[in-house]
Amino acid sequence: MATTNDLKNGLVLNIDGQLWQVVEFQHVKPGKGPAFVRTKLKNVESGKNVDKTFNAGTKVETATVDRRSYQYLYNDGTNYVFMDTATYDQIEVDPDLVGDAKNYMLENQDVIVATNEGRVLFIELPASVELTITYTEPGVVGDSATGRTKPATLETGHEIQVPLFIEQGEKIKVDTRDGGAYLSRVKG
Repeated sequence: MATTNDLKNGLVLNIDGQLWQVVEFQHVKPGKGPAFVRTKLKNVESGKNVDKTFNAGTKVETATVDRRSYQYLYNDGTNYVFMDTATYDQIEVDPDLVGDAKNYMLENQDVIVATNEGRVLFIELPASVELTITYTEPGVVGDSATGRTKPATLETGHEIQVPLFIEQGEKIKVDTRDGGAYLSRVKG
């Protein structure tokens, strides 16, 4: 058990038998009336987002979530296979649980697998990953000054928008949390 004062992003709560991850929270102390905590919660199983308000100091039940480092090995056509980097145990994860992470995962990449009582809840990637562009239209000289973008296919097969000056074969840094937003070129 914890109180709403202990809330932080990523914490998993058990509300009415369902697991909800805290996406955002904000402590509010109005001029009149008691303080409260406004939260945005994401259902771990369905992915549904809801807004929920708690009175300040209310007790909330937290779920025990074990976050361990795993290495993504391969997709066997049905499931994604990961290996625990400490014990070398392999687990198969349903594509629904992998979600959008599949768009930014390469074989042999380290990820965090969150489990609750042996059940996989979700996959966490680093905030950004470096991926190579396998296809994009050629850039045009002078296009670096505009804020326009063009589609580019990453080595994972996922398509994102990149600035016009990015060329095929370049390695770029991609934000994994923001739907694959382009961050920068990777030097070297």
